[in-house]
Amino acid sequence: MSWILLTLGVAFGSAIVPLINAEVFLLGLCASQPGLHWLWLGAAVAVGQIAGKTLYYLAARGTIKLPKPLHDRLHRERPLTPRRVRWQLRTKRVRGWVDRLRERCHRHPHWMAGTYGVSSLVGLPPFMATSVLAGLVRMRLATFLTTGLAGRWIRFSLIAASPAVFAGWLHH
Repeated sequence: MSWILLTLGVAFGSAIVPLINAEVFLLGLCASQPGLHWLWLGAAVAVGQIAGKTLYYLAARGTIKLPKPLHDRLHRERPLTPRRVRWQLRTKRVRGWVDRLRERCHRHPHWMAGTYGVSSLVGLPPFMATSVLAGLVRMRLATFLTTGLAGRWIRFSLIAASPAVFAGWLHH
């Protein structure tokens, strides 16, 4: 039970701080603790990840207000330096793609649920980005939670089962 709770905590942390990699943790845990059931580990990571991503979803939706220093830092006007101009030119295509995607999601809410579901399972488009986008387009919370949990549970259950599957292949 303690491994499941630790996994839940690491998954929540990885949802908040992208530098923490839940996949690597899960693979290491399953390789070192082969007695842990892969379905329980997949469920723990899914719940932790969705709990963390729900904070991003709610912040994008406007339900959670950011602390004033963070809000001010994100929304302050910055002077255009040569470096910022170069960055804007480099990211113009990506920003245009994101704007078109956001507009399409506003026009077709069910399309957003499909994109978010694929992202929760495959990781492309990035799950953090689709979690924020789901909040921006005001996807229903129930849809956000059920679609995300299902996709993440399948993804991380397969990852948790992979060390045992590969070990079985090596022994045959």
